Amino acid sequence: MNHELKRISTRVGSIAESATLKVDGKAKALQAAGRPVISFAAGEPDFPTPQHIIEAALAAVVDPKNHRYTPAAGLPELREAVAAKTLRDSGLAVSPSQVIITNGGKQAVYQSFATLLDPGDEVLVPTPYWTTYPEAIKLAGGVQVDVFAGSEQNYLVTVEQLEAARTPRTKVLLFVSPSNPTGSVYSPEQTKEIGEWADSHGLWVISDEIYQNLTYDGVRAVSIVEAVPALADRTILVNGVAKTYAMTGWRLGWMVGPADAIKAASNLQSHLTSNVSNISQRAAIAALNGPQDAAIAMREAFDRRRKLIVSELNKIPGMHTPTPQGAFYVYPDVTGLLGKTWGGITPTTSLELADLILDQAEVAVVPGEAFGPSGFLRLSYALGDEALLEGVQRLQRLFA
Repeated sequence: MNHELKRISTRVGSIAESATLKVDGKAKALQAAGRPVISFAAGEPDFPTPQHIIEAALAAVVDPKNHRYTPAAGLPELREAVAAKTLRDSGLAVSPSQVIITNGGKQAVYQSFATLLDPGDEVLVPTPYWTTYPEAIKLAGGVQVDVFAGSEQNYLVTVEQLEAARTPRTKVLLFVSPSNPTGSVYSPEQTKEIGEWADSHGLWVISDEIYQNLTYDGVRAVSIVEAVPALADRTILVNGVAKTYAMTGWRLGWMVGPADAIKAASNLQSHLTSNVSNISQRAAIAALNGPQDAAIAMREAFDRRRKLIVSELNKIPGMHTPTPQGAFYVYPDVTGLLGKTWGGITPTTSLELADLILDQAEVAVVPGEAFGPSGFLRLSYALGDEALLEGVQRLQRLFA
């Protein structure tokens, strides 16, 4: 063996563990050890998957046709259902051949960057961002260019900021509305302005729409391809059933895009994973084509919790929590808590603050460092009402 060769490739060795899953795993380990930890870490609905979806999966299990390989890009019936949903919710008419079914939204994100990026291509990433985007960009050989918007902008970037960050190497704009981690939603006017800017410079857009059906206060998350139809030939939409239908464990997502990009991504998937579990695909057909009552009820519960957590967090001096209009996260600015002493500890970063909160209040939150600059915390309100209120009250007592 050549001992000068590295055991682990530089490419894979440079990948960081998912910060959100790491915090959630630590919280679950403490819970298993008997600690009464309340976790706001995971972006996962606490509801069971709706019954009609489960029944579709049960029926699929006993049907031998689901025991075999199916097309790598997905079952034709599901691709048709996704095409119909894309027209219904994103205002874009696509052929089922422009759809690939993936193992969750994460695979769709990975494949989208892998399909578009060559080494050195730059991606404009509105910041704060979901923790997986940087690693997917890095794996594809791309260069992440952060464009930061703080709480004073409700975490929404402007065209002026994007233009200041654009270079001759810029190829892709990442667009996420509603946002993880902030819950912020771009207005139709903002979406149109950003879309027209991207179109005028010939940029590709990867638009993550996984939370598009979780909006509040009468707000609608307008798709960038609906706001600017000319972008459809250079946009990949990423979506899935995980958040809207409480199906995180079913691992079912998709990507929608122009024929050449989808063909290339399909070739990649044919070697990477082949087809998604047929059982999950049959369940997803029921989710998209079936009754939406349960999904609407879950959204109403999230809305109730959203109002509660924002109201209670804003009672804590030094913590500023903008009201999110989508997803199921709040993203308080906690710079007012840093540099002060709490329980004998003086945190100077949100990472240190999150550790203090877990140790002294037995509450798990994700620090802003996982999503960009320090000075923020992400809390998911996709947990039970009682646990949510108790968790926030522990924070109120800690920072009283």
